[in-house]
Amino acid sequence: MVKVIKRNGLEEEFIPEKVVISVLKTGAPVDVARKIAKIIEGRIYEKDLQVVEAKELTKWILELLRKSGEEWYRAWIVFDKYIKKRDTEKEMI
Repeated sequence: MVKVIKRNGLEEEFIPEKVVISVLKTGAPVDVARKIAKIIEGRIYEKDLQVVEAKELTKWILELLRKSGEEWYRAWIVFDKYIKKRDTEKEMI
């Protein structure tokens, strides 16, 4: 079982469906969201990770989201900035 280290330090199980839900919130269609989740899941298993940080997951998701549709990438960034009060783009550098 792969664990995700959240920003607050807590651990939780990696659940690909959470990636799907997050991507759907950007306005991306279901097929794009599921494809991104599958790619992320593949990276985790390809690298044989037992633990992954939430920031790393976000970085991977945003990379794939940007390739799929700039508007969906921007929606994520705007949501993080104004709702979560987080400057995600700067964090990803």
